Order: sequence, then structure tokens, then C-alpha cells
Amino acid sequence: MEVSALQQMLSRFKQLQDDLQRQVNSVTVEASAGGGMVTVKMNGQKQIVDVRIEPEVFAGKDQEMLQDLVRAAVNEASRRVDEELANQMKNLSSGIPGLGNIKIPGLF
Repeated sequence: MEVSALQQMLSRFKQLQDDLQRQVNSVTVEASAGGGMVTVKMNGQKQIVDVRIEPEVFAGKDQEMLQDLVRAAVNEASRRVDEELANQMKNLSSGIPGLGNIKIPGLF
């Protein structure tokens, strides 16, 4: 392989990496559980940025139910982040032959 071709490929990978990082930083998903009783907003780095709990959840004073609702909302938000990033990665990598079905361990 020629040096210039290798440099060009590395440049394209660097651009792909930069684009992917921008996409990760721009992703925000929202998920809820219990018919909207608990809502979680999560960013592309899987950090929870907002949690909303409807007041009626506290009226029941059911700690286990609240824990289950929070866990379900967080898990769903995490799944949605993975799905969104996988879709965006697919779109970004479609321009580079052979990368259309790439899986990056730990990312998706």
C-alpha cells in the first residue's frame, strides 16, 4: 500500500472519529416508566442529565415501586442511547467502504 493512500485512509478515520465524537456529544434521549411516573433524560455518554418523578409516586410511599420505576427508566434510556449511536455510526461509516457494519466494543 502506498504511503499516500495510507495517510489518506488515516485522515478519513480521524474525520470519522471526530464526527462520531460530535454525534455522541449531541445525543440526548428521554425514557419513562410507569406511564410517565418517572422520566429520565440521558446524554450520549450515558450520563443522566434530568430525572422527573411525579408527586403521586411519593403519595404511595412505596419505596420498591419507585426504585423499580427509576431502574426501568434508566435502563430504557441507556438502550435508546445505544440505539441512537449505532444508527449514527452506521450513517457516518457508510461513506467508507467496509465500515458499514462495524461494531466498536464498549460503544454499542
